[in-house]
Amino acid sequence: MTTARTLWIPPGSAGAYHCVQRCVRRAFLCGEDRYSGQSFEHRKDWVEARMLLLAECFAVAIHAYAVMSNHLHVVLQLDPAWQATWTDVDVAQRWVRLFPPRSDSEAARASKRDLLLQQPERLALLRARLADLSWFMKCLAEPIARAANAEDSCKGRFWEGRFKAQVLCDERALLAAMAYVDLNPIRAGMARSLERSDYTSIQHRVRRADDNALDRPLRPVAGQASRIHLGLSLRAYVGLVEWTGKQLRPGKRRALAHSAPSALAKLDANPERWASRVKAIGSGYWRLVGNAEDLAEAARRLGQAWLKGMGLARQLSAAN
Repeated sequence: MTTARTLWIPPGSAGAYHCVQRCVRRAFLCGEDRYSGQSFEHRKDWVEARMLLLAECFAVAIHAYAVMSNHLHVVLQLDPAWQATWTDVDVAQRWVRLFPPRSDSEAARASKRDLLLQQPERLALLRARLADLSWFMKCLAEPIARAANAEDSCKGRFWEGRFKAQVLCDERALLAAMAYVDLNPIRAGMARSLERSDYTSIQHRVRRADDNALDRPLRPVAGQASRIHLGLSLRAYVGLVEWTGKQLRPGKRRALAHSAPSALAKLDANPERWASRVKAIGSGYWRLVGNAEDLAEAARRLGQAWLKGMGLARQLSAAN
């Protein structure tokens, strides 16, 4: 039985999340359709551009993303405290950027903004939406679906009805989700290196970083300056992801534990256990990613005795 997402992610609550949105009807978000031979690679540009626009408008910090052939991943953090400092003009302007008038001119935008400023109740609603996870995913998915349906000359669903969302309970869970997402193209055989992992956050980071930026603290790839301190530099994070990829790549001999990057010591004393944490993002957990206590508390809050991932979390804790 499907559980209402609002029971475990209350609207307007602060938190970090790993979200996955998948296509239906064998639709291709991007890449090349093996059946028709038609290429949809240009749709990756649509997704990345839309995501970066949302990062400028929502009270959000985007930590990682990956655009795959028929689905996309995004790791993000939302905090209503960020939008609490915005003026009504800020809220109206951000909303008009997301939903411009049909006559997309400066005069039309100004007119729509001024109209919103005359509606305080509407502005309060929009302010809340700009810090809401479901509205973020809606504003990401719907324009892509409309454009893809128009290009395919068809109607109907383009995405699955619900996006999958995992609550990331702590900094270690957040970093594991980031590594999992950044490694998706390599694990899927679409790329052989992080630098060639097109339309991923780690490629975005590396291509835009100079030598000085590599040694600065790891920050969100787009959006607000996060209050979560991950304790890694960009250089250390790239090294961690590269090493983790060697542990998870099918058919490849694992790297020796003594070759693990020094940054891993801050996250997990056991290198193989870290690889298990990252891999579990895809199948070991479901609604929440964290330690056994986090999942047990969430289960009690939901009135349940068990959540997927509790056994795994206990195993990982017992290995300490």
